[in-house]
Amino acid sequence: MFMRRLALLLCFALPLSSGARVTRADVEQMLDRLSNWGRWGSSDELGALNLITREKRKQAAALLREGSVISLAHPAIKESTDDSPPFEHRMLETGLDSKTGASDAYAVRYHGFTVTHVDALCHIFWNGKMYNGFSQREVTDKGAGKLSIERLRHGIVTHAILVDLPRLFGSKYLDGKRAVYPEDLDAWEKKFNIHPGPGDALLFRTGRWARRAAEGAWRIMENSAGLHASCLPWLKKRDVAVVGSDLATDVMPSGIEGIVLPVHLVLIRGMGVPILDNLDLEAVSEFAASRQRWEFLLTVAPLVVEGGTGSPINPLAAF
Repeated sequence: MFMRRLALLLCFALPLSSGARVTRADVEQMLDRLSNWGRWGSSDELGALNLITREKRKQAAALLREGSVISLAHPAIKESTDDSPPFEHRMLETGLDSKTGASDAYAVRYHGFTVTHVDALCHIFWNGKMYNGFSQREVTDKGAGKLSIERLRHGIVTHAILVDLPRLFGSKYLDGKRAVYPEDLDAWEKKFNIHPGPGDALLFRTGRWARRAAEGAWRIMENSAGLHASCLPWLKKRDVAVVGSDLATDVMPSGIEGIVLPVHLVLIRGMGVPILDNLDLEAVSEFAASRQRWEFLLTVAPLVVEGGTGSPINPLAAF
């Protein structure tokens, strides 16, 4: 135990900077050094959501002062693009063929780069294990026996902070492949005088949707801004409960051989932090900037699907 604590202290004291090259071995070490396995018991399936206490929720609720609510979900994209498979919407009954009402059907492969969704802790495997040491064999063709989205049936209600990176850098959106490093996050904390703490949700805006509107769809995995893996100790030090972004949080490509999404890997599998992908943070960015209020009450309500590896969501920011 002493050696593990020492390793954590060293990891925090010597954060990797933009001048450091993160390797596969570094990421594997972070999986251990930043791990929350066993922190809430060997049977825990909530991970960092345990940090969202009743007191934390009450503190977050106090941020609801104006009564303004903003959706953080992007409208479903129904056409095929370079981003991801389309959201399928099929009408079953319409005003043209029914006298009693309308009905339809949805089909969506939400893990990807267009649908706003939350990743459950069973979403990521490494060396045969998921968060807290559960075997990946718990996930079968019947669904996930451990760590499924059903464990989040009561939702996520907490204090959230918008980390608006384009505003930090004075741009409309981050250029492709722009990696965000710990010193950038330090600069953001200093500029906006905000200091995340245990149980918080951090939502990172790269301006992805603004970029898409200006440039069109692109090959996401080859040219997308996001967090560099060296930011992981920074996140662990602040003990955040949830991380989200307007894309997949990771910079792509990652620059780490053999690991496509190292931030995803360490957050979900190591730290037990659920990730909110493909948020639309454009409207909340404008609203927050107009008031210079970067903190708000966040509510996330996933579908209750036993065995599910995640869920489409419509997160709400309340001011």
